[in-house]
Amino acid sequence: MTDIIAMQSAEPVIFGVVKIVWNDGFAGVVDLRPLLAKGEMFAFLRADPGRFDGLKLEEHGYKIFWLDDQGDEIDFGADSLRQRAERQASLLHLAS
Repeated sequence: MTDIIAMQSAEPVIFGVVKIVWNDGFAGVVDLRPLLAKGEMFAFLRADPGRFDGLKLEEHGYKIFWLDDQGDEIDFGADSLRQRAERQASLLHLAS
């Protein structure tokens, strides 16, 4: 099993898009809009897109999350975000 690379920073760019820097220096932009567009767990973000700006980075950098109306964490892990960032960067490279 590989070690999970923690995130150093994460900030919203626009609704559904997050800029992330990992502890190893890799930086990427992750488009979560296709995921946020479906699923009941993301309904609170769709109902009020301004809540996306409430993104929080977990203290150890292993996940980003939002708190829903019940106070539950809705999160994405560092590893899956890294995979998405690398895949999306690769697609952008191919398209240019």
